[in-house]
Amino acid sequence: MYSPVQEQSRPREPSERTVLLVSAQLNIFPRQYRILQELTYDYPNDMLLLQRCPTSTAKSPDEAFDGQQRHPSVTGEPPEQKDIRCNFPQGNEYEYPAVLASGTFCLIARGVRLAQPTLLEAMAAGCIPVIMADNLVLPFSDVLDWELLSLRIYESALHTVVPMLRSVSAQRIREMQAQVRLVYERYFASLERIVLTALDQLNDRIFPHRSRTYLHWNVAPERQATHNPLFLPLIAPKAQGFTAVILTYDRIESLYILIQKLATVPSLQKILVVWNNQRKAPPHPSLFPKVGKPLKIIQTAANRLSNRFYPYEEIETEAILTIDDDIVMLTADELDFGYEVWREFPDRIVGFPSRTHVWDNATGRWRYESEWTNQISMVLTGAAFHHKYWSYLYTNAMPGNIKQWVDEHMNCEDIAMNFLVSNVTRKPPIKVAPRKKFKCPECTNNEMLSADLNHMTERSACINRFAEIYGTMPLRTVEFRADPVLFKDNFPEKLKRFNDIGSL
Repeated sequence: MYSPVQEQSRPREPSERTVLLVSAQLNIFPRQYRILQELTYDYPNDMLLLQRCPTSTAKSPDEAFDGQQRHPSVTGEPPEQKDIRCNFPQGNEYEYPAVLASGTFCLIARGVRLAQPTLLEAMAAGCIPVIMADNLVLPFSDVLDWELLSLRIYESALHTVVPMLRSVSAQRIREMQAQVRLVYERYFASLERIVLTALDQLNDRIFPHRSRTYLHWNVAPERQATHNPLFLPLIAPKAQGFTAVILTYDRIESLYILIQKLATVPSLQKILVVWNNQRKAPPHPSLFPKVGKPLKIIQTAANRLSNRFYPYEEIETEAILTIDDDIVMLTADELDFGYEVWREFPDRIVGFPSRTHVWDNATGRWRYESEWTNQISMVLTGAAFHHKYWSYLYTNAMPGNIKQWVDEHMNCEDIAMNFLVSNVTRKPPIKVAPRKKFKCPECTNNEMLSADLNHMTERSACINRFAEIYGTMPLRTVEFRADPVLFKDNFPEKLKRFNDIGSL
């Protein structure tokens, strides 16, 4: 896909680009070329359609290779004469590849050969590629996110390309142009860089434990330098899945039921049982349910609620599901859907039971509220997803003596985690699924700590104490809940992806 002429290109400033779409490729199929000709009549000011000038006999790099003749990219020699192309239908002459710099977008079509130098020539000119080749695998697509710097359009939808490009916002165009420059300079500006990129990719495959991250390959270093590593508008990798961390003390029966249910969730990668009882050893591993997912039991040194947030080295995924050992009412669909929502909001706490905080004018203090309202500000970590980065911060960088206070009082670790995340992100948590009658520990289980009548008072005291330590109220109130698409629509259940979600 390399061509020496790309090194002759000089990108222009966005203000100097006078054409929306440039199509300068010569080996386009006749049917597609006729559609482009029609588009030039419909959008004369937006399109520049170039072809070989009638009097020219020179071949351009994308036509020169015929299986016998040497291609310039093999020898490294530049073309011997200038490549002049004429626009349709006026016939004005333009020098190629310099003309590419006049376009905001450049069309890359499937031609006689699937791979061709047109893509890199467009990127060298700072032109955003519009890929119209349904079966084209873009270079280094395993590591480079081409969606950040190019647009793809189906070959059958070529007639809609100009209206589609008109709808792209100016901000999005600026972002894509910056990404084109970044990726081209890093990986494609010379044969040396292309070879080194190929070797780097091979190293990542051979030594996956030392492989470069998505951010290294696709994000400029200055954009990575942020106080929160989760602020990038990216979707977390789907293949990685999540690790379920179950905090348990002595409820063996419900623990076994929960493990069996978790094992049926497709996106689960590993189960971690945190045994918080120092007076009694956990059951022998042979007594645990036989499941098809890795299961590890960790005996803690002390009975602390904060043990659920410790960044155990066994956690190899970015996503963690913290779940209590008696939360057995959630279905595999609900947990899988919760993980899908977390992938879109990896910097948030995403979970099922929610609560809110309200200001009490009578007492002049905050009050913890568990009544069902349209507002939430906390998601309880008895069944919630969060990024493992927050476990690290909770364990090593919790403000004040909040962590010690939680461990001493055996309460409010979930409130502390919500405070921590909201204080850093300035964002609320996300409640998922419409299970309104979630069997929360505060409401049903008389054996739980929350059975104490003073529990709500203690939770309110936690909120006020944490707010004093932070010096502000970081919790954000929101009226928002994530439900699956088509969940309540009159649509065949077998065609819905998440149809086993509890109803209201």
